[in-house]
Amino acid sequence: MSGWFELSKSSDGQHRFVLKAGNGEIILTSELYAAKASAENGITSVQTNSPNEERYERKTASNGKAFFNLKAANHQVIGTSQMYASEASRETGIKSVQANGSTKVVKDLS
Repeated sequence: MSGWFELSKSSDGQHRFVLKAGNGEIILTSELYAAKASAENGITSVQTNSPNEERYERKTASNGKAFFNLKAANHQVIGTSQMYASEASRETGIKSVQANGSTKVVKDLS
């Protein structure tokens, strides 16, 4: 099974989306958006940018954990991964976003 996006609303009324892999694991999380339409634009941006290797910014957190950001052509962060124990598992996460990020399936939970 391929992945999907979930669009949701936070308790304070803001919107966010996550990209889930086929196994239901969250592989990318967006920032919070004031407007639902902005979150939907973020999903479109993931669909467009996720296949492109150069859109991934590999980072290391202050606790030593590896993570990545997916960025748009204008260098704005579209989504952020979970924290990974190793750089190798981070690369697996990037491959998962590349494989699942173009999905057109959006589950609107907002």
